[in-house]
Amino acid sequence: MIKRDIIVIGASAGGVEALIALVNDLPPNLPAAVFAVLHFPSHSISTLPAILNRSRTLRAVHPVDGQAIEQGYIYLALPDYHLLVKPGYIKLERGPRENRHRPAIDPLFRTAAQSYGDQVIGVILSGTLDDGTAGLATVKRHGGMIIVQEPDDAMFPGMPLNAIANVEVDHVLPLAEIPQLLIRHTFPTPQAEQESLGVPRSKKKIDVIEDPTNKANDHLPDGKPSMFSCPECGGVLWEVDRDHLLHFRCRVGHAYTLQTLLADQDEAVEEAFWVALRALEERASLLRRIADRLALRNHHIMLSRYEEQIQHVEKHAEMIRSLLMEKPFAIETDLFTEGASGRDRAEYESPDAAVQT
Repeated sequence: MIKRDIIVIGASAGGVEALIALVNDLPPNLPAAVFAVLHFPSHSISTLPAILNRSRTLRAVHPVDGQAIEQGYIYLALPDYHLLVKPGYIKLERGPRENRHRPAIDPLFRTAAQSYGDQVIGVILSGTLDDGTAGLATVKRHGGMIIVQEPDDAMFPGMPLNAIANVEVDHVLPLAEIPQLLIRHTFPTPQAEQESLGVPRSKKKIDVIEDPTNKANDHLPDGKPSMFSCPECGGVLWEVDRDHLLHFRCRVGHAYTLQTLLADQDEAVEEAFWVALRALEERASLLRRIADRLALRNHHIMLSRYEEQIQHVEKHAEMIRSLLMEKPFAIETDLFTEGASGRDRAEYESPDAAVQT
């Protein structure tokens, strides 16, 4: 059995509770280094290490840039910093957001797989949308193992469902069963005695997420230009089809999966409608001001024309307000893209399996 001593965990909504439960069942002498990304707001203050350290299992820390990787630790991503795994050390980077997040799950999974290959175990816990799915595909491509929380067991099943639908997952388990599987695959076996933390498994070009200002990254993204613009910087998005997963990346490195891009478009459309409603109501207010002055001067012909304009503008404003109250743009995104297998669809597709947005 392969000795796997790099565990990477991704979670979002409902992830704090899930991560605490998982860590509580891991022994303090676990012969592996654990890394975890939860989606934090950029300007928040994380107390997660203190919470996890109450369990007296693994030592939980927010690492510093360049810190050496040690077994028996769980390294937690800091708010507003991507957590990257390099051969033997940790890199923190304020690079472009991925899937609207920094820290994001995909950069952690991707760099761990590129640095440690088949030593990596990727774990997806509770969360919405699909951050982590592309990272899991990279872990799988480099020989790593994939574990996903059973969607029915997750507080928010979106991330587990998307992982199952789009990646060849090794294990789908309730949260309570994941720690024992991790223990079984991390404790040494005779076949794995030669494995060590410090040996990189592959070489790669510098990733734009690691150093977006590096001149080595002064090139266009892989793939072909799409018709879409980056919601964050307005640049052209390139379509990247890798591991049977379609995602988008702009020149400076902002990255989106299909569902995250759709969610951003949802927000952009709603914002545009609120702007339109505000403009129409301001116009109606200005027209009323003019109409009031005309009424004081007994300019009845002009007053009639302005009252017609007021009715016209108010009608359109009410239409937009009705649309906004109905929230017609909250599209139920399709979990199952072309990468999903028939077995995955049959087993997990149901009316209750909608992605939380």
